[in-house]
Amino acid sequence: MILIPVKNLSAAKQRLASVLDQAARTELAQAMLHDVVASIAAWPGRPAAALVTSDPFAIDLAGRFNFEIIPDPANPGETGAIEMATRLCAERGIAYTLVLPADIPLINPIELEQILARAPEEGSVLVPAADGRGTNAAFRRPADLFPLRFGNDSFKPHLAAAQATGKPCEVLRFPGIALDVDNPEDLQDLQNADGETRAQSLVRRWRLGNGFLAAGTSRQ
Repeated sequence: MILIPVKNLSAAKQRLASVLDQAARTELAQAMLHDVVASIAAWPGRPAAALVTSDPFAIDLAGRFNFEIIPDPANPGETGAIEMATRLCAERGIAYTLVLPADIPLINPIELEQILARAPEEGSVLVPAADGRGTNAAFRRPADLFPLRFGNDSFKPHLAAAQATGKPCEVLRFPGIALDVDNPEDLQDLQNADGETRAQSLVRRWRLGNGFLAAGTSRQ
């Protein structure tokens, strides 16, 4: 099962506060989530997918794309949400989990297919962020093979945890999955990358140029 944790989007992307006001940050987070969900939905023969969330926008989006909703009323963050969802998957007897973040708008079905194609019968696949610090995809079979702990520098701890299981761990690098949006410089990378996703169209409409919008400025 694919699991996507979604925090409260009305307070999303605080690390972009120096260049975007909260309304813009929420709009961007919603656009990126839509891109991720739409890309997964376009994957022929995709496995079951769920949003782990209690955010109203995310719940509506899940309904439109026929994703399951795993309620997350406590909203403890990505780590707590995935711990809870992983326990649920294990209780259901689900064979594997593929955890993806909600802020990788350039993800595409070909990359997702490659993760499953390369996945060991027992073991894991990890896809790092472009900077090599974060983890932008984590496949585990069995579903609860090792715990996931997300944060700015999660990739090396995840790799160590995967290797400690004694099961094979594949590390793959994909340009679409690698590009997440956390910091102001990521906005420029998103704007300049090939593609016409919702998030890209939004950032290009804001005309960021070589600088960035100041918080609270007009986005016309």
